[in-house]
Amino acid sequence: MINSTDESVKPLSGIRVLDLGRHLAGPTCGMMLGDLGADVVKVERIEGGDDGRSAGPPWVGDESAFFLSANRNKRSVCLNTKVPEGQEVFRKLAATADVVVENFRPGVMEALNIGYEQISQTNPGIIYCSISGFGADGPYANRPGLDQIIQGFSGLQRVTGFAGQEPTRVGIPIADLLTGILGAYGVLAALHARERTGRGQQINTSLMESMVGTLGFQAVRYLNGDGVPPPAGNHHPINTPYGVFQTKDGFVTIGATGDKRWPIFCRLIGAEDLLEDDRFTTNGGRFENRDALIELINEKLQAKTSDEWEEILNEAGVPCGPIYDMSESLTHPQVLHREMVVEKEHPMIGPIKLLGLPVKFTDTPVGIDHAPPILGQHTDVVLQDAGLSLEEIEELDAAGIILRGTLPSRAADD
Repeated sequence: MINSTDESVKPLSGIRVLDLGRHLAGPTCGMMLGDLGADVVKVERIEGGDDGRSAGPPWVGDESAFFLSANRNKRSVCLNTKVPEGQEVFRKLAATADVVVENFRPGVMEALNIGYEQISQTNPGIIYCSISGFGADGPYANRPGLDQIIQGFSGLQRVTGFAGQEPTRVGIPIADLLTGILGAYGVLAALHARERTGRGQQINTSLMESMVGTLGFQAVRYLNGDGVPPPAGNHHPINTPYGVFQTKDGFVTIGATGDKRWPIFCRLIGAEDLLEDDRFTTNGGRFENRDALIELINEKLQAKTSDEWEEILNEAGVPCGPIYDMSESLTHPQVLHREMVVEKEHPMIGPIKLLGLPVKFTDTPVGIDHAPPILGQHTDVVLQDAGLSLEEIEELDAAGIILRGTLPSRAADD
């Protein structure tokens, strides 16, 4: 088995994270740290918890699929941080923590007296990861920044889709997800730095910086005088042939690039004459004459089905792959073998299926030990761990400062 339920051997065993993330970017960051073995305490608001809990349909039972996708391997505490009593409870939790993750607008946490400067006064080793839409400062710092807003702002939507058509968004919230990943990347680096210096620090990232920072060669070509890149469509914006091609019964993606693969590909599809065509003897020429080349290749591919071409080309070392929908990709033997779909018991829903962990470790295995929690499921145990007595917890509950989750009798408070 790739996954492990032994939390003591995981890479981040012994690290505690307070995750105030809401929606997707912050929760994704916290989830990744939890996947690596950190004890992630999700601190949610009293009124309905993380906004992601109500981001349905679609629903899985009574839970939002959106919320379930980003909150595995966490414990939930429900706390009103808008009042001084709740802020004091948070500071007690932070005194026992290694990491805080939040994705409010810049200045919100400081206004609540639980920002980095306030927390680091009593816990100088704290790693404080702040995620925003446009960055910690600058003229747009206080602008709201949702995923698709940033896809458009960054230039991503102008290199996605097809020429002459409207700008196209990526089919997943790529800005949120990448920002969560990069936030976790920053936390890991800061934890490593703390081992040397003994000091914590604040990390800032944003949806805008994450997306602009991953524009890659499309940005570099523009910055160095190649002009504004056009929409890439279904073909690689530099290498040819590399894209979607039509077969006898559907479509495949083929990457017959480079001086080695190109002649092999031509012979396999019965198009040796293309090797003698001056238009196609170099990658630059193939790119310049791409439309004509695609038409010629599509004609040759009509001789066989997608499955047949996939077998023939891959056997010869020319990358070729199917274009699946999720019903095909998430049931594929390779995906299942690598445990990228797992089933866990949810305390309210029962068995649910979640995506597995994309990184595996040989010596410190990771896995999904906890399904996404119900609201306030772990309030009592987490507050007791922070030193609060049962009487103090009951007083906070009566005052509306905390919310204590109620599980059905069949479920244990894990």
